[in-house]
Amino acid sequence: MPKKNVFSSVAAWRRRTVSRAVHRGARWVREAGAVTTERPGPYRFRRLGAGTRLAFPQGTVFGDPWIEIGEYCIIAQDVTLTAGMMPGLDLGADPILTLGNGVVLGRGSHVIADVRLTIGDDCFFGPGVYVTTTNHSYDDPELPVGKQWPRSEPVTIGPGGWVGTGAVILPGARLGRNVVVAAGAVVRGEVPDHAVVAGAPAKVVRSWDPEAGWQPPLRTPAPVPVPEGVTSRELMALAALEATADGALSGEPEHGTAVTGRGTAVTGRGTAVPGAAADAS
Repeated sequence: MPKKNVFSSVAAWRRRTVSRAVHRGARWVREAGAVTTERPGPYRFRRLGAGTRLAFPQGTVFGDPWIEIGEYCIIAQDVTLTAGMMPGLDLGADPILTLGNGVVLGRGSHVIADVRLTIGDDCFFGPGVYVTTTNHSYDDPELPVGKQWPRSEPVTIGPGGWVGTGAVILPGARLGRNVVVAAGAVVRGEVPDHAVVAGAPAKVVRSWDPEAGWQPPLRTPAPVPVPEGVTSRELMALAALEATADGALSGEPEHGTAVTGRGTAVTGRGTAVPGAAADAS
């Protein structure tokens, strides 16, 4: 039998040990550097709601006394939050940047507020979203654009919206309730409630009509939520049942039917029929 290389085994053990130590240290740093109500770190936010967390490392943050962040918000790594054009300004008595409750900002996003910027409750932003109240001006054709005084307009994003990866929301934008902004869209102006916008500049590509529903109609059926009270073990059993459904006999229920211990029949397509245990045989 070939002899075991003792030196290579020791080196491999050392690499594993160092790797585990590095990862443990990285986890400790991320936990210690996160900003919460109990551990606000170096910041003096006007409001920092309970259950909110700013992941470490944070992006550029200044003007924090004029920033309000609601409860149960998730601010991912490298997110920039600024109030004012530069640090150290006195911005007056009123808040400049307000995030409602339950707001999620994806990694690497920027929210830049020189004038009033409001994001409503339960808005979700993908990674790399850019929201700003200020844009460059280029009125003088002789002066470099970067040296010309910018234009600022308030921005309002209504509650319940979804803003896709890489979208840009420009000064003066007013988004209604439950608006969907497609990835990479550039939004300006007013967007009505329950609209989907896409493109650069963004245009409404789908909207909700109380009588006709979504126009144009959705191309996929609505997802079926997990029934209340169904356990993870029951879902795993259902997944196993679906995996063998193609070989089921024609006399069996379509795609199989699992009966939970609570008298709920859950079909192989994920549809729950409460109280249907008697019909599931």
